[in-house]
Amino acid sequence: MSAQRMAILTAAFFAAPVPTAEAGPCSTEIDRIQARIDARLAATATTGAGAPESPAALLHRQPTPKSIAKAEEGRGELSVESALSVQRGMEEARAADRVGDASACAKALTAVQRSLDQ
Repeated sequence: MSAQRMAILTAAFFAAPVPTAEAGPCSTEIDRIQARIDARLAATATTGAGAPESPAALLHRQPTPKSIAKAEEGRGELSVESALSVQRGMEEARAADRVGDASACAKALTAVQRSLDQ
């Protein structure tokens, strides 16, 4: 995973609101899944060698986010779409948790787990 992409994903996950002292109906599950996300990010950041340069990389053009994502997906890493889905799902779960909506929170966390398992 490129350092730039790793920084963006890490910032996105850590930019989420910090839970307050009052726990919602699914705060424990949110924390458990956030720990899983954090562990996956840490493992991805510390493993894997770089990929060889493609012929396009030798043409003195800057890579696009799409070309970087395509290269990384080919190496078995979490796709950009999956990462964004995880981020949105965690935001939805936290919002539902804040208002006490356990059903909506559970639904959002189920979607996050599906995205992580892809």
